[in-house]
Amino acid sequence: MNEKKPTFKEAMQVSMLWCKSWENDEISDEVISDRIGELIKTVEGARGFFVVSLSIDCPLMDRVPDALIFQLRSSGEIVVDLIVKNLAMSSAMRITHRKNNDPQAIQSERIKIRCIELLKLLDSNQVKKRLDVLLEAIKGNGEYLKFLNRWGYNNEQINAISESIYEVAT
Repeated sequence: MNEKKPTFKEAMQVSMLWCKSWENDEISDEVISDRIGELIKTVEGARGFFVVSLSIDCPLMDRVPDALIFQLRSSGEIVVDLIVKNLAMSSAMRITHRKNNDPQAIQSERIKIRCIELLKLLDSNQVKKRLDVLLEAIKGNGEYLKFLNRWGYNNEQINAISESIYEVAT
């Protein structure tokens, strides 16, 4: 990567390339982890990485290398915040997609499961703090309330988000 901060779109593009290269054994766990570690230092870089890695068919997020877990843990709140928000969105959209018999329900389910498993690997204090903030928003208060309101989730979707939050703890 060059020295300038990547845009969201650039982060998505390189993430796609890296995931495919890793899947094809063209780059090692350490190399992809170092590259991702640099990318997720910025919010746009992290957003682009997670949009791709959580949603595509690449198994990177299903069998996360130890070196990548280290990078994700050391990135702190940017990563935890994004994964918690992805957990909420995928849990809610899974409901919508299922009601509409949309095949996207499978992708939403995959993203939800990946988010739950990733959150279990990250710093438990940071994860608990962010999940508590999300629970507060579900009750109508706090920092994530604007985030939930922006998407206009209904009660069934809110319940699905709550259930997913509790799945992280089990």
